Amino acid sequence: MQQQYVAQGPQKSWIATLLLCFFLGSFGAHNFYTGRTSFGVAQLVLNILGWATFWFLLGFAFWAIVGIWVFIEFIMIIAGAGDYDKDARGVPLAK
Repeated sequence: MQQQYVAQGPQKSWIATLLLCFFLGSFGAHNFYTGRTSFGVAQLVLNILGWATFWFLLGFAFWAIVGIWVFIEFIMIIAGAGDYDKDARGVPLAK
């Protein structure tokens, strides 16, 4: 017997999540889209701190951190690893 899944609200798009991560990942757009606001805010804050401190060459460290983080999330979205095949509510991303 197979379990039926009832989505609470509209499903988010996998391709939209992937494109947001690729083009606007350093702003946390893909995390805001999927409802992971705390990750989105953290990525946005790191990006803003990078812009605020790039004159002191410290900003490059913030950008490197957020860049590596976004790259890993991009790979995880492609692979569907962890919870990156679902949104924050646990609803699977529509492929």
